[in-house]
Amino acid sequence: MQKPNGYEEAQASGEFTPVNLGGHHAIVKQVKETKSSNGLDMIVVAFDFAKNDEQPEYFMNRFKEDNRENAKWPFNGTKYILVNDYQDRSKTSRAFKTFCNAIEKSNGVEIKWGGADWGQQFRNRKIGVVFGEEEHEYEGKISMRRVPKWFCRDDAVETAGIPEAKYLNGKAPATARTSAPDSQGFMAVTGDEEDIPF
Repeated sequence: MQKPNGYEEAQASGEFTPVNLGGHHAIVKQVKETKSSNGLDMIVVAFDFAKNDEQPEYFMNRFKEDNRENAKWPFNGTKYILVNDYQDRSKTSRAFKTFCNAIEKSNGVEIKWGGADWGQQFRNRKIGVVFGEEEHEYEGKISMRRVPKWFCRDDAVETAGIPEAKYLNGKAPATARTSAPDSQGFMAVTGDEEDIPF
């Protein structure tokens, strides 16, 4: 057999290190004003883990490893935040106020309102971000992914804790599932021996 195309660049199972759950020291890379799919004002916050975090520059390293032609910033290094409350559009959303408070308290600054380049003031500012697990479905397969749940002050990262997992139907599945590979590349298999295919 000849060596397949892209062999050197391919990542072997077990080499991927997932984002650690709980709080992380982070740096804002970009804040962009946009609209949600149903026309609501929102911001998109791209961030990376700071150099003093336990997983420094995690998303930049993932971005550099992405050898696709149209590489994009990793999904879980991005947080979409509605500006107004979804139920009452006359009020500011809790997530937006939390992000703004975290920026101000982490950096000793006040947010400047207005201006065409409003998002630029957040670039390279420190902030805390808390990761948790969410169940999602893609192409008929259900799995857990690690996502940013909320922002916090940078000095609150160590005490942030790990959020409760969120499931599609609101509760943990009754049947056991195979988990993602651990750091050694092994899968945890639970259930009856009849479920094991070998």
